[in-house]
Amino acid sequence: MKKTKRMEILFLPTDRGTIKAYIYGFKTPRSLGQVVVSYNNVSIEAKGYKRNKTIIKALAQLHDTIVNNPDS
Repeated sequence: MKKTKRMEILFLPTDRGTIKAYIYGFKTPRSLGQVVVSYNNVSIEAKGYKRNKTIIKALAQLHDTIVNNPDS
């Protein structure tokens, strides 16, 4: 049986750029998935079993990284 990898991409437009969320996995309930969120030159990765909570977790980590980075 041939397995094909699927990925979803979400584009979230903001005033200062676009946030891109790449979503892998989450094919069946209780299956592990991965979310990679990128904004300008910052990218964050999060893994989890619940799709929506993992996306929110990745976005929250991205927000914390941007807010707490003194270089921005």
